[in-house]
Amino acid sequence: MSEVSQMSVALPPQGDPSAPHGLALGSDTEVTLGVMGGGQLGRMFVHAAHRMGFFTAVLDPDPKSPAGRVSHHHVATAYTDPEGLQQLAQCCLAITTEFENVPAAALAALATSRTVSPGAAAVAIAQDRIQEKNHFGQCGVPCAPYAVIESAEQLAAVADDLLPGILKTARMGYDGKGQVRVSSREALASAWTALQGVPCVLEKMLPLQLECSVIVARGADGTCVNLPVQRNLHRDGILAVTEVTPEAVPQALAERAVAAARAIATQLQYVGVLCVEFFVLDPESPVGQALGGLVVNEMAPRPHNSGHYSLDACDVSQFDLQVRTLAGLPLTQPRQHSPAIMLNLLGDLWPAPNFAAVLALPGTHLHLYGKAQASKGRKMGHLTITGADPAQVRATALQAAALLGITPF
Repeated sequence: MSEVSQMSVALPPQGDPSAPHGLALGSDTEVTLGVMGGGQLGRMFVHAAHRMGFFTAVLDPDPKSPAGRVSHHHVATAYTDPEGLQQLAQCCLAITTEFENVPAAALAALATSRTVSPGAAAVAIAQDRIQEKNHFGQCGVPCAPYAVIESAEQLAAVADDLLPGILKTARMGYDGKGQVRVSSREALASAWTALQGVPCVLEKMLPLQLECSVIVARGADGTCVNLPVQRNLHRDGILAVTEVTPEAVPQALAERAVAAARAIATQLQYVGVLCVEFFVLDPESPVGQALGGLVVNEMAPRPHNSGHYSLDACDVSQFDLQVRTLAGLPLTQPRQHSPAIMLNLLGDLWPAPNFAAVLALPGTHLHLYGKAQASKGRKMGHLTITGADPAQVRATALQAAALLGITPF
């Protein structure tokens, strides 16, 4: 199969690919929105698009993908298959992506005759930690001290004060994959060898107080809105709990995180939904004070696990925002109407999670992703708990966690 970057895909013309097309909503014309990727993020995008009256198409090689199963059209081919891309473009007016590792070249090929957001250039930056950190620097947003390691010479030149650190592959890392903690030069060399000597970044380990994320949506007209700042708890590199209450993140830090996320999106001329993850540092530590207490970790050019609570706790969800940015519809600032805590439901809880007991608790909202097989660490669904009082929401969330066998938080 030829590479997308080298192929010529005959994509049928369908008007100006950069023109907004929100006015087609509610007309007699069938308007189809496409998504590259068939996982749970694609599935929730499809649901949001259907509620607004759009038809949908999914390209994913898995014939039983969660999003493909609920979409009007499912193109079951590889992301780099010319015929599959042509088929997707044939039926769609605009196309987005549900995960960052869709080949950027495929998005570029589609963009020759279709609206594609986010664009290939932005996705390519998010796919490479080295480019990503360069972009953060250009935006004036601090990240953890780091070194690029692409050669034995760069490995030998790593500064001692970057240890202990975390060695991360520049590409294809997510949910803790492609990351190794190292405390010495010997451990660093061994870890780089174990990672096959691929391009990496070594990040200095910092004294963390908490982790948080900001989800922004930016339209083609430059309008930018954001969800409330989310406080996140990770276990084994995978998001376990997201808490969105007034007390979850100090107000001053939350405002800085929102401003930084908006700056990152604006500098990219980004169109679509973008999640930016941050580390909040121990304010008493010297490095925390030197870095201003807040550093950016990474960005994801798509909706994010930490934003799933918005389906139940906000008047506009992250997937509604994704549909609006893709369809050229107006963006309004989302309003959170209920404090919320989200629990990730991993395959570790299967084969028989006690969902009946959980759903007997007030304010519980269960979302399962339609995946046929559960496995350790696999995201099978999520549970959001909402209510009028943050303390009661937390108490209910802890009850639900106990019923499901999730470690308290």
